[in-house]
Formats: sequence, C-alpha cells, structure tokens
Amino acid sequence: MSGHSKWSTIKRKKAKVDAERGKVFTKLIREIVVAAREGGGDADSNPRLRTAIQNARENNMPTANIDRAIKRGTGELPGVNYQSYTFEGYAPGGIAILVESLTDNHKRTSAEVRHLFSKHGGHLGEPNSVLFLFDTKGIVVIDESEAHEEKVFEIALDNGAEDIRSEGGVFEVICKPEDFESLREKFRDAGIAYQLAEVSLYPKTTVKLDRKQAVKVLKLVSALEDNDDVQQVSANFDIPDSVMKEIEGEL
Repeated sequence: MSGHSKWSTIKRKKAKVDAERGKVFTKLIREIVVAAREGGGDADSNPRLRTAIQNARENNMPTANIDRAIKRGTGELPGVNYQSYTFEGYAPGGIAILVESLTDNHKRTSAEVRHLFSKHGGHLGEPNSVLFLFDTKGIVVIDESEAHEEKVFEIALDNGAEDIRSEGGVFEVICKPEDFESLREKFRDAGIAYQLAEVSLYPKTTVKLDRKQAVKVLKLVSALEDNDDVQQVSANFDIPDSVMKEIEGEL
C-alpha cells in the first residue's frame, strides 16, 4: 500500500493543529482563487473549482470566505496573483517526492523548499527527474470502521474505481481524475466518512522503508506540508504497519 493511506492517518491528527493556525484555510483559499481564475467562477462548469469548494465546506470554511475567494479569482475583488510551481526531489532512502505549490513569489518558495529538503537529508532534483514515477489519480481513503467491506467495494466498482486496496485498517479507493467527484459524492451520499479524498499524484511503484528511514521521510513530508506555499506533497514510500505504529509518536 502506498504512503497515502498511512500518512493520511497522521495528517488527520495534525489537521486540528493546522486548523487552529489557519493553515488549512490558507491553502484552501489559494486553491479556490486559482481554480476560479483559470476556469471561471461558475462551479457547475468548473470541476476544479467545484472540488475546491467541496473541500472548503468539509473543512468548515464559512460561505462568505469561499465567495470572496472566488471573486478574487475572477477579478471582482483585488487579490494576490498566485502561480503554480512543482518541485521534484528525493528524500532519504531514495524516496521520490513531488511538491505542488501556489505562490506569489517563486524565488522565496524555491529557497524555502530547497532548505527543507537539505535540512531533512534530501535534495531537489531537475525538472522531470521524478515526475514520470507518478500518475494523476483520484484517491479516497476510508477507515474500515466506517463501512462494511462489501458496501465500499460495491460503491467503488459501480462508480469508476480502478483499484481498491484493504490494508492497515483502511480501504484505499483509486480512480481516474474525471471519476473522482462522482465517486466521492457516492460515498458521501451513502453516509460513509472518509479520512482523505483528493486528486493527486499517485506512485506507480513504491519503496519500502525501515524505521529509521520512515522517520526521516515523514519529517520531511510534514515540514514541506507545513509551508504555507505548499498545497500538496506526493511521495512513493511504503511503510509497514508495524513500523508506522512505532513511530507515530515521534512525528
């Protein structure tokens, strides 16, 4: 199983702290602004914006904040001009990492990302040095306590899922990006809560880590995600369940 499902468990615990510091809203607002700027302010005809709004609502963002972010994107209100940049690099253990950012200052973000890689024993690579190791996929991670396996598989298979994995106490449902919205909606309509639901870069193959490597890699990933300009971090690590249980308290 990829790092998505296992890392999502830790991310969920971090989410409350991030929310208190305003980091969650900061990232969500930037995504709404850019989605509206690039595809228009009508969520019905702009899938990226529709997904961004849904994510904002699931994180309890007030409707007024969402509306203002959309207007900033469409130019109805003044706002910062964010640009998308992707950084590629390696973490300890040869783990490939992709960092997707939205920033108003590429030089600042580049310097900060480079510093974080270096600080945690990794290094940045050249463009396209690791991108080929990933595919863009829709991913929904569901705790096994939230639904029966049969129901999860039924909804997934009837709504475009390409793969379903059950390991480490969660179901990981993978689909094409174009099927993500409807699949997530079906789970939501069925009253099945999920730990994580996103369209992101998904590794084609994974690298298994031992305890020492896992701690180093997850500290780097966490540090990158804590950066305000970073929207999403993808990596191709695989951490055994026994190791993950041991190290959760260290992260």
